[in-house]
Amino acid sequence: MIPLHSFLEKLHHTYSALETGQVASYIPELAKANPDWFAISVVTTGGQVIEVGDYQQKFTIQSISKVFVYGMALEIHGRERLLEKVSVEPTGDPFNSLIRLDEDSHRPFNPMINAGAIATTSLLQGDGPTERLNQLLLMFERYVGHEVFIDMPTFISERVTGHRNRAMAHLMLNFGMIDKDIAAVLDLYFQQCAVMVTCHDLALMAATLANQGVNPITGVQAVSPDYIRDILSVMYTCGMYNFAGEWAYRVGIPAKSGVSGGILAVVPDQAGIAVFSPRLDSNGNSIRAIQVFQDLSREYGLHLFDLSMGRCVFSQALQSAG
Repeated sequence: MIPLHSFLEKLHHTYSALETGQVASYIPELAKANPDWFAISVVTTGGQVIEVGDYQQKFTIQSISKVFVYGMALEIHGRERLLEKVSVEPTGDPFNSLIRLDEDSHRPFNPMINAGAIATTSLLQGDGPTERLNQLLLMFERYVGHEVFIDMPTFISERVTGHRNRAMAHLMLNFGMIDKDIAAVLDLYFQQCAVMVTCHDLALMAATLANQGVNPITGVQAVSPDYIRDILSVMYTCGMYNFAGEWAYRVGIPAKSGVSGGILAVVPDQAGIAVFSPRLDSNGNSIRAIQVFQDLSREYGLHLFDLSMGRCVFSQALQSAG
């Protein structure tokens, strides 16, 4: 078995040469990213950190934010109330599909597509937009262990170009899935997507989910353990856009991607893993990151149903890296 840090270095070296894919351009600010940025971070539930590459490079969290806002909404409303507004069914449609609402209930299909994420964000509580934003930022800070900021140029860029998201919000308003001011809801949604993170931050956020909601570095309870199963289940079935089924087949662990190039994944009770590279495939997922995760899953038996290797292989790799 290859020691984990050595394997990460090998993967970073191998896939640095992979130059296919394009940086996201439909949000103008994202098009400014350096396509050569590349990082891999692992944070264990014991607080151990193994990283290679540009793991301190800042970028906007984008759709990965949906995971943590969903957790926040679960804590506020509980699973049954939240299910009345947003379903948990996978869909093979792109993340920004316009018209996919359940024919009977008019709910968005799941909280990881844009329509479901907007509906989820609309359920956050607070006395006005400023308080709701502050509560959102405090939630992220519990996961990353430091103050977080919104990248204003990206927020403005998303607000100016977010016509499809506005159309979704108006459709859900028509069906009673949103009952707040649409402009305020969308501003908060665009702000959550524009929160700045690093690959290290994402790995720590994933490790917090792996650790029953407790940040393994700070010891802070970021989310109730009562909802970890809910969060990881939706990540597993819906977290990778319209690549979710193939991800479950090939990699086999809960994950979420974002169009800025990040993917985080959770190995329950063991570690969080994050990879960052802005070169995307046609589904909006990082090409290098997918390759890294496939190799990690194969080498260390991470797949949930890989009974031949079990989780002891990865546990041994983490221990040997310490």
